[in-house]
Amino acid sequence: MTLMLDPEIGVPFSDKVPYVDLRARAEAACNTALELGEHGLDIEPVAEDRDMAANLAVAYANDPEKASKKVNNKRAATIRPASMILANNVLQEFSHSVVESATQIRHLVTNKLLLETENADPRIRIRALELLGKISDVGLFAEKSEVTITHQTSDEIRERLRSKLEKLINPEAAEDAVIIDDTPIDVDAELGLDGE
Repeated sequence: MTLMLDPEIGVPFSDKVPYVDLRARAEAACNTALELGEHGLDIEPVAEDRDMAANLAVAYANDPEKASKKVNNKRAATIRPASMILANNVLQEFSHSVVESATQIRHLVTNKLLLETENADPRIRIRALELLGKISDVGLFAEKSEVTITHQTSDEIRERLRSKLEKLINPEAAEDAVIIDDTPIDVDAELGLDGE
């Protein structure tokens, strides 16, 4: 299939492009490579592509500004399209894994669990479904315990304490002791085992 390009005339081009973040450059290169891949460009990664993507990601993780300056227009032009696609995937995943709030973490975990519900291994599917059910929004398997707190004034507490102490001190409220027969019993006879 032939790819028809219509150039935009009058757009100035300069080699002195201002600082471009490596993530933005990798994303643009990835989008271009994927578009060209639909028209026949070989974007199948090889071992060298994986190594290059890993090196770019590590360099960016260590110092984003230095790595971005190092991959300028000339350097980016020498990197294979498959390498840029892999580098973009890693950098996008890296940027998504450094989340800024608990809500983003919750969405990330929920989305990953939803993907795992389609796993071929039934143990992984069941565990993913169980964990999805335990999400607080769903609350399907949530273990709940209720705590009731009764607020009382100091006077109410004093009155309750006074009434309990009066019951302990008041001899009229005491019950008479029950006297138990102190004669020993024959257990064998009681159980019907005396003949054996």
